[in-house]
Amino acid sequence: MVNGASEMAEGAERRGRGRAGAAHAALLGGQALNPFGDLHTLQHLSALFARQMRAVFEPMLRRELRVWAEPLVVERFAAYRAERPEALTAWLPLKMSPTPGQALMIIDGKFVLELLDLFFGGRGEAPNPLPGEFSPAADAMIARIGTLLAKPLQQAWEPLARINFNPGRGEATPMLIAGFDVDEPVVVTRFGIASGVGKPTYLDVLYPVIALKPHAPQLTGKVHARTASPDSAWRQSLTRAAMGVNFTVRSVLAEPVIPLAQLMALKEGDVIPINFGPDVPVMVGDDRIGVGTVGTANGRAAIRLSKLERRDEGDL
Repeated sequence: MVNGASEMAEGAERRGRGRAGAAHAALLGGQALNPFGDLHTLQHLSALFARQMRAVFEPMLRRELRVWAEPLVVERFAAYRAERPEALTAWLPLKMSPTPGQALMIIDGKFVLELLDLFFGGRGEAPNPLPGEFSPAADAMIARIGTLLAKPLQQAWEPLARINFNPGRGEATPMLIAGFDVDEPVVVTRFGIASGVGKPTYLDVLYPVIALKPHAPQLTGKVHARTASPDSAWRQSLTRAAMGVNFTVRSVLAEPVIPLAQLMALKEGDVIPINFGPDVPVMVGDDRIGVGTVGTANGRAAIRLSKLERRDEGDL
């Protein structure tokens, strides 16, 4: 399970040994593999995604989790495949639109089977040893994970660009994933998922460098310096909805004041005198919007506005 018996340091050390060579290779070949510089913007977006992943997996695992984004690595897809252990793994393509290309989500098979066991009422235990392939139920769980994570991934990218991530069919081997060449450089984003001090599980999302090139200017800038372009249709709909809100307009002709003794002695037929000037206030809620003159229009009582209060948009 996610909360295994090994300590966190052991898991971090194992992952560090597996990725040291790849990170070094990316540094030496950075001019060819990584055209984006330090990728601090994508690292920030990965941190946003990690926080949203926690809300997805905590209900599934039924425990409080820590989810974090590890430093990015740029390497060739062949090098990434070579460093992964020979164990059951789910390779789930994520179609990116309107950007051409696709990302790739990699989920440890043991983690998938633990989630499947929990889903059917178990304690979150995977078979030992792991099977050689996924069952139809496990395939459905992989598809469910992809569907649950696609929306948070899209939301994490929104400060940079509007990209939809649509999960495809998961495979147990990367050789069956179309569109990924072994020599293609990819940006590897890795996320740790752990409970307590237990051994973490890692989930990876790979972005082909060629798919990110249309967003190179944003990737090399500050994430808070640019937001996604506003949706004009949504803004117009919001404006129409706001303009259709009803407000109660009222006018206070007079507010006479009488002693309590007279109030207690009132009976039907008594007359309470009132005095008001030529102009009476016109109110919306507790705010006065102007003054007007009392009269009639089309046989009904009415008020003709004689003066409107000057207001700023910020007061509305």
